[in-house]
Amino acid sequence: MRIESIELRFYQIPTSTEGEPQPESDGTAEWDNTGVLVVHVRAGGVEGLGYAYTSPAALTVARETLAGLIVGSDHLATTKNFWQMVAAVRNIGWPGVSASAISAIDVALHDLKARTLEVSLLDLEGAARDRVMAYGSGGFTSYSVPQLQRQLAAWAAEGLRAVKMKVGTHPADDPARVTDARAAIPDTVELFVDANGAYSRKQALGLAERFAPSRVTWFEEPVSSDDLTGLRMLRDRGPAGMQIAAGEYGYLPASFHRLLATGAVDTLQADATRCGGVTGFRLAAAMATGAGVPLSAHTAPAIHASLASALPNVVHVEYFHDHVLVEGILFDGVPRLDAGDLVPDRTVPGHGLTLKDVDAEPYLVASWRAN
Repeated sequence: MRIESIELRFYQIPTSTEGEPQPESDGTAEWDNTGVLVVHVRAGGVEGLGYAYTSPAALTVARETLAGLIVGSDHLATTKNFWQMVAAVRNIGWPGVSASAISAIDVALHDLKARTLEVSLLDLEGAARDRVMAYGSGGFTSYSVPQLQRQLAAWAAEGLRAVKMKVGTHPADDPARVTDARAAIPDTVELFVDANGAYSRKQALGLAERFAPSRVTWFEEPVSSDDLTGLRMLRDRGPAGMQIAAGEYGYLPASFHRLLATGAVDTLQADATRCGGVTGFRLAAAMATGAGVPLSAHTAPAIHASLASALPNVVHVEYFHDHVLVEGILFDGVPRLDAGDLVPDRTVPGHGLTLKDVDAEPYLVASWRAN
C-alpha cells in the first residue's frame, strides 16, 4: 500500500505541579509550557500516530520538506523513508528541529506498519521482555524543598525504584537539597541527579563527592554533553557507584558514536522524539550494545515503553513529570505503571496510543494536512 495522507498538529500545554500552573527550571533553562508535534499517516484505511517534543518550527520542516516524501511512499518501507527524510534536510540541518520532525514521522510510520500487520509495536520490534523499569523524574530547581520532597516521596510510594531531581541553578544550595531529597525517600529507592550541563568540570567533581553520602547513583550531564573530555574526567574520577550519563541531545548516530568512542559515559541516553524515532533509537541501542554500555530512554514514556521493552540493553525509561502530564491529556492508551515498571499493551496493534481530539483541542496551536 501507499501512504495516502499525512496530518500535522502542534500543541502547547502549560506546565503544572500538584494541579496548579507553575513555571519550571533546571540548571540551564526555564520554561512554562511543553510543545508537541503530533503526526498522523494513513494507508489502506489504517492510521498511524507519532509525536515528538519540540518547537512549532518542526511543523514547518515537516510540512515544507518532509511531507512530500511520505505521501505516496510504501507504508512498509520505514528504513527507506527515514534515510530519504535525512537526505532531504541536508541543506537546512539535521540536528535539532529537523531531527524532531523526522522522529515524529518515523514513529507514525512504524505505528502504521504495526497496525496494518495487526501486531503491537513491541512485537513488531521483537520483544525482549514485556515490561521495563521506570524512574520518576522532575524535582525541578524551581520547586521548594517541601514540593521536591512530596514529589519524590509520591513516586516512591507508587513503587518506582529510582527518582531524579534537577540541580545546578544554585550550586551552593545543591548539597543540602540532595540531602533533603534523600531524607524523603526510602533507602531502597535510588536517587539520581541531573545538572543539565550547568557545572564546570572541577565544580562537578567536587559536588559529586558531596552528593555521594546521600547515595546518589546517577549523575546526568554534570558538564555539557558537548564536553566529552569533561564527562570522561567525571567518569574516571567520580565516586564509585555513581553512573555518569549523557546523550539526551543526541540527534544523529554520530552523536552517540562520539560519546561511546571517547568513553564519556557509563550509561548512554537516547530520546526517540529527538534521535529519529524508532529507527534512530534502534541505531543508538545497537551502538551502545557494541560498546558494552547500557542505554536509558530519555523522557516520552508512552513511546519508550514499547521501544525499551524491545531491546535488552535498555535499563530504564524516564517517567518525566511534564511528559506524563502531556501524554495523559493528549492520548488514550498510555502504558500502565505496575510495581515500578512500564507495561506496554501487547493486545492492541501499534503502540496503542490514540489522540483524544476533544481534550487536545484547547491546546492546538497549528495544523496542516496533505493528501
